[in-house]
Amino acid sequence: MWGNWKTVSQFVLVSFSALSSELQALLSLLFLTIYIITLMGNILMILVTTADSALQSPMYFFLRNLSFLEIGFNLVIVPKKLGTLITQDTSISFLGCASQMYLFFFFGAAECCLLATMAYDHYVAICDPLHYPVVMGHRACAQLTAASWFSGFPVATVQTTWIFSFPFCGPNRVNHIFCDSPSVIVALVCTDTSLFELEALTATVLFILFPFLLILGSCAQILSTIFRMPSAEGKCKAFSTSSSHLLVASLYHSTAILTHFQPRSSTSPENKKLLSLFYMVVTPMLNPIIYSLRSSEVKSALRQVIHTPGPKETMSDLDENRKGRMQGQRKEKQIPQLGF
Repeated sequence: MWGNWKTVSQFVLVSFSALSSELQALLSLLFLTIYIITLMGNILMILVTTADSALQSPMYFFLRNLSFLEIGFNLVIVPKKLGTLITQDTSISFLGCASQMYLFFFFGAAECCLLATMAYDHYVAICDPLHYPVVMGHRACAQLTAASWFSGFPVATVQTTWIFSFPFCGPNRVNHIFCDSPSVIVALVCTDTSLFELEALTATVLFILFPFLLILGSCAQILSTIFRMPSAEGKCKAFSTSSSHLLVASLYHSTAILTHFQPRSSTSPENKKLLSLFYMVVTPMLNPIIYSLRSSEVKSALRQVIHTPGPKETMSDLDENRKGRMQGQRKEKQIPQLGF
């Protein structure tokens, strides 16, 4: 990497440079809008689930961490993309490209593992509710979350170090919206990369495909358990939250799988750019919206945050409403505190 850094000073991100200046201006406005909505939505999710005492179940603990990951994911890609569209400067330094790739791998792998952890949390809560307080205690939740975050370090370190140790001897033009390893390998590396590509495929299977299969398997078990529930209200609440997580995981994993598993010969660079934009930019914006719309507790907490007491309503009234929500949650014994 050090030798490459001395000989290759920068790369050029082609991305949307072929578009007209008017379309690029519209894209910059669209990216800025999505970026602001993503930051506001995820920050609000973190603040609400932290401040509200009724939202302290494991589900919301994982949701807070997912929001942190989504914010990090967006910070890696969108600010640089906005700067490129506004200033028309498509260059990125060697170290900047390596840093962007490293953080992309880190946040991507961590998010895949965290989504699988959240699916396991749902599975235990619905399929084995009697053991849920023991299995998903505070220590277990912290350990599972730490393992999800840590999983991003080895894959990011190995792949980034390996790819940037190859010699770059072609034109330094990356036909993508960011420094993604397949784009760098195909266009810029002038040596045999078959061993690295095998390792990259293995990492993709382990961190994208395998967690998604675990999520689908847990959802199948959850659906089987839901259909056997005697309470119609319990069925609706369990299905509502489980379907929210399945929708979020499906949006993220399906586009990531299409991006990384399609043969190069059948995938145009423009299609790959659009797929990458969806799971790196659009899904972080949609996730807090999906979870908040499907969770009555989050919607109620948001109303408490936004609502200002009128002349006939004091803060004690708001406290009573919050206590009522907490007592209502305690009375729900069919399923543990999973945010239902």
